Amino acid sequence: MSIPPSSSIQRAREALAVRLREIRLDSGLSAREVAAACGWHESKCSRMQSGRQAVTDSDIRAWCAACGADERVAAELVSINRQLDSAYVEWRRMQRGGLKRLQDAVMPLWEQTASFRIYEPGVVPGFLQTEGYAGAVLARIADFFSLPGEGDEAAKARIDRQRLLYDGGRRFAVVIEESVLRTSFGGVDVMAGQLGHLLDIMTLPSVSLGIIPFSVFRAMWPVEGFWILDEEQVVIETVSAKITVRQAGELDLYRRTFSELSSMAVHGRAARSLITAAIAAL
Repeated sequence: MSIPPSSSIQRAREALAVRLREIRLDSGLSAREVAAACGWHESKCSRMQSGRQAVTDSDIRAWCAACGADERVAAELVSINRQLDSAYVEWRRMQRGGLKRLQDAVMPLWEQTASFRIYEPGVVPGFLQTEGYAGAVLARIADFFSLPGEGDEAAKARIDRQRLLYDGGRRFAVVIEESVLRTSFGGVDVMAGQLGHLLDIMTLPSVSLGIIPFSVFRAMWPVEGFWILDEEQVVIETVSAKITVRQAGELDLYRRTFSELSSMAVHGRAARSLITAAIAAL
C-alpha cells in the first residue's frame, strides 16, 4: 500500500521539530527561556518543537540564535524547511495568479524532464487532452475554486505543452483506467473529439498508452493520480494541494505501484478497441 504523501511530509516536519528540540536541549535552555529570548509566548515553542506548528525561516533563525547554534546549522534547517514548503503547495496559493499562469508555471519542469510515467484514474492526462476537453475540465476547476473565468486561455496554454510529445528525446508511459474513457467532460462532441485524439496519440513513437479494463483481475487497486518525472520526483494532485515526493523510499513505492498498474493495462490493438467502444457508446 502506498504511503499517503501528505503523511510523509508531516513526518518530515516532525523530524525538523525534533532537530529544533535537540538544539534547545544541547543549549541547556528551557522552552520558556527560548520563548523569552525570541519574544514569543511559551506555547509557540511547545508547538514548534512538537511539529504542531509550521515554522518560518525567521522562526528557525531566531530559535538557533537564542540557543547559540552555529549559523550553518540554521542555514541547513532553513533549507530543509523551504523544501517542505515546496513539497506541499495548496491550490489556492498556486492559483492566485490565475489558471493560465499556473499552466505556464509548470513548463520549465516539463522541459527538463525526459521520462514521464503517468497514472490517472479519473481524467485524461493534460498532455493528451484536446483543447475542448481541457477547456471543460479547467472551467469546472475554475468554478469549483471560484476563480476568474479564464478557462479558454488556460486550455490553450495546456495544449501548447503538447509540443513536448513530438520531441524525440522524451518518453511518455501513460496508464489510465477504462473509466476515464466513459467519464464525460464537455458533452458528446467534446468527448468524441477527445477519444479520437487518443487514437491519434497512440501512433506517436514517444507515447505508450495503456488502459486498465473494467474486466481485469486487479493486482493493484486504483490509487491517486501521480506523475513520475525521470527518477527524481513524483507529483501528486489532491483536491486541496499539489504534493511533490522526493524521498528515495517513497519514489520506489510509486515506481512499484506504476509497474503493478501497468501490468494490468492493455496496449496497442486491445487499447484501441476499448477507445472505439467508448466512442460507439456516446
